Amino acid sequence: MVLDKIDKQILNTLQENGKTTNSKLSKIVGISAPATLERVKRLEIAGVISQFTAVLDPEKIGFSIMALVSISLSLSNLSSVASIKEKFTELDEVIECYQIAGANDFILKVIAKDIKTYGEFMNKKLTQIEGIQMIKSSFVIDNVKEKRMFVLNSDEEYRV
Repeated sequence: MVLDKIDKQILNTLQENGKTTNSKLSKIVGISAPATLERVKRLEIAGVISQFTAVLDPEKIGFSIMALVSISLSLSNLSSVASIKEKFTELDEVIECYQIAGANDFILKVIAKDIKTYGEFMNKKLTQIEGIQMIKSSFVIDNVKEKRMFVLNSDEEYRV
């Protein structure tokens, strides 16, 4: 499946505002509402659109601490990486988790209500995961840019 100009317009618009109605979306891309809906469904079935979700402001719901946590695994436990990944996915405080190459093995994005709650998370949950050698926390002071949109250029070819 190759994304055409209309598919790209649909995707760019929905990334900007996932609540855009089908009627408004059809006017933006210049095709009928039923044809627009069919394209959106096709993009969902193909997995290009993985989900529609609400993005919440963490501070407004009581999460004032955000940390980027670098994790290094002990060399003797590299065979249990799958188990460690699974444990990370089970932690509610971890909102993003990346396995990386370089000086560390994982980067976790963690939220907490306050520093005390973060400390409890570290001491009672994260440090209890077998195979972790080093944990380094960096606290977010200001969110300068958070972009959740992939701009699809109309003149580039994207294959799905």
